[in-house]
Amino acid sequence: QVQLLESGGGSVQAGGSLALSCRASGRTSSIRNMGWFRQAPGKEREFVAGLKWTPETTFYADNVKGRFSISGDYAKNTVSLQMNSLKPEDTAVYYCAADGSTYFGRGKNDYDYWGQGIRVSVSQ
Repeated sequence: QVQLLESGGGSVQAGGSLALSCRASGRTSSIRNMGWFRQAPGKEREFVAGLKWTPETTFYADNVKGRFSISGDYAKNTVSLQMNSLKPEDTAVYYCAADGSTYFGRGKNDYDYWGQGIRVSVSQ
């Protein structure tokens, strides 16, 4: 089993920045991919950004590309999401996810492990 613990988040005005961090524990040697998803009220959970450990490759949703940056520290089992130029539509609960597949997926069903979620609120 893998446990994921998110930190960071909070509230910011539009145009501001926030950072999220996720630390994995447990059977971390099984992790091949880590990602961030978000879910706004009344909407489906959507892919935001992801990191494939080997070879290290990053992936982004089109609506955050150029504004968000994902990075990871394999030795520390952590992945971070730097969010810049935030917009009100970025408001959501953000979830860290991890998976052991050699295939990198952008769907929520591609991930076996999830954090509890952390709230991000962006006001006008």
